[in-house]
Amino acid sequence: MTQVKTRKQRVMFTVEQKLDYVKLMTNEGYTNRQIIDISGAGPTAVARWKKQYLAELDGQTPTSGKAMTPEQQEIQSLKKQLWRAKRDNEILKKATALFAMDSQ
Repeated sequence: MTQVKTRKQRVMFTVEQKLDYVKLMTNEGYTNRQIIDISGAGPTAVARWKKQYLAELDGQTPTSGKAMTPEQQEIQSLKKQLWRAKRDNEILKKATALFAMDSQ
């Protein structure tokens, strides 16, 4: 008889939950294994959260995904606003050029 492995149901965590777990590891001395047991998250996820948090403390803004620390969240928000403003500016430049051509 063959044995079929069932997949563990995926658990979703908010940024706040991840931050709480990482702070337990960094500030309170919890091990990755303890956080895995408490949260139900996988070992790679817990290691990734810790790595991201430590990188953010060193000033690195994550390129994909949401930042954990408030400072990096603000940086992500400001970068998004800047990107939108640049995009809007390019659209307005193109529209101005079209209107200038039509008026001639």
